[in-house]
Amino acid sequence: MSRPEQEAAVRQIMERAPAPVPPDLCTQAVHRGERLLRRRQLVHRVLWLLAWTAAVAFGVWAARVHPWAQPPSQTTPPITGW
Repeated sequence: MSRPEQEAAVRQIMERAPAPVPPDLCTQAVHRGERLLRRRQLVHRVLWLLAWTAAVAFGVWAARVHPWAQPPSQTTPPITGW
């Protein structure tokens, strides 16, 4: 398609009547935005709750198991009979 043909095609498209817009488009967009915002807030709350639960569970586990303490050595037998 040559340049003049492209320009003619563009002019024809632009001269057409605009597509009809639904009268309740704005309200639909607002409702959808509110729904997406509520869903996003719920996901964030659930993720924060999950992170908090994991932190508490790790704290309880660490307090009971003491993973920072070294286990007793098993390489040397106990000395008896001195």
